[in-house]
Amino acid sequence: MFTKQELIRQRQSIDQLKHQNSLSPQSAEKLEQSIASSWQRSVLSSIPKERLAAPLLNHNKKHKTSLDKALNACSSELGHIAAQSSMVIAVGDVGSTIIWTASSTQMQSAAEKVHFIAGGQWAEEVVGTNALALSLKTQQSSCVFSNEHYMESIHDWVCYAAPIIDPYSKQVLGVVDLSTTWKKHNSLGVLAAERCASIIQTALIDQQRQHLYIRAFSTPQIFFNGKSLVLTPRQIEILAILVLCPNGLNLEKLHQALYGERKVSIGTLKAEMSQLRDILGGMLGSRPYRLLADVEADFLLAEQALDSGYVASALQLYKGVFLAKTESPFLCAWRDCLESRLSDAIFKTTETDLLLKHVAHFPEAIDAVERLMELLPSEHPAHLSLHKFRDVY
Repeated sequence: MFTKQELIRQRQSIDQLKHQNSLSPQSAEKLEQSIASSWQRSVLSSIPKERLAAPLLNHNKKHKTSLDKALNACSSELGHIAAQSSMVIAVGDVGSTIIWTASSTQMQSAAEKVHFIAGGQWAEEVVGTNALALSLKTQQSSCVFSNEHYMESIHDWVCYAAPIIDPYSKQVLGVVDLSTTWKKHNSLGVLAAERCASIIQTALIDQQRQHLYIRAFSTPQIFFNGKSLVLTPRQIEILAILVLCPNGLNLEKLHQALYGERKVSIGTLKAEMSQLRDILGGMLGSRPYRLLADVEADFLLAEQALDSGYVASALQLYKGVFLAKTESPFLCAWRDCLESRLSDAIFKTTETDLLLKHVAHFPEAIDAVERLMELLPSEHPAHLSLHKFRDVY
């Protein structure tokens, strides 16, 4: 634990740094680099000075995610931690929207006042520097102390957060945040948040005994219960179609979705389905054909991110073209729709760092290149590289 005087001096030091017009290298060293960068982004986001609480969103979801199911299994354990530690615990999705909370009696009123509750939108560009959003942005554990927060109404808080990582896909599914008053700041707070993330990740394993994960952007990969499967391109296409049609398809509709007007016999498709059923250990139902395992896929996560307006999460997942070699009319149509939505989101965003990162991972993203050339000043050092990308494509 820190002494009261130590914490007061820390607050005073932060105040002095925040009132400087720009952070000198010496001043920046006194802060976590991630905090200093977050302050700068928060200022550029033009967050209303009068904002004292996070916006509340209607967060009713059509489908329960694996994270939702895991929370159902471990919510009582997490709630006990919050109560015993006099803290409030919150779990946010990949877009920094809180989907679940539990609070001690000491923190409940304060949490409700600033909308640190289910539906609260805590994205950095909306409320400024905070631990929940910072952990998602850096994909690392974080602590934001007192007036390191951008929003004045939570200057009396200290928050510790850790990302929640899917044990199978290794994708970041969300974030867990533990918060209390600044006077109770403890150097073990980050470890406590990481412990809560570990509890959720264990629950994810327990409730995903039969788990199928599909990567279809760039080089396709299939994982079943954490082990990589070797499948033919046709079998991967079949899985992708069934993922996008969770209620299942009969043989004729599946044949049409997969082959269209190509002259391929029904018997060939039946043979493919029989092989797939053997590989998946019976986790492939029939009449209609449907997947019986818990299924996640990078392309589904990207679609859900776009549905929620989480452009950064969608672009982070989009590492390459969805099943680039497929001739399936169904999958080609779905890919065209997704790429159109992504392109529309790219041309609406003003986040140059996000677009630069996307182009670095996916140089073929000509829409992101063109948008960057619109946003960046002509003297920006990236312009020369962007011109080269555009000339190639």
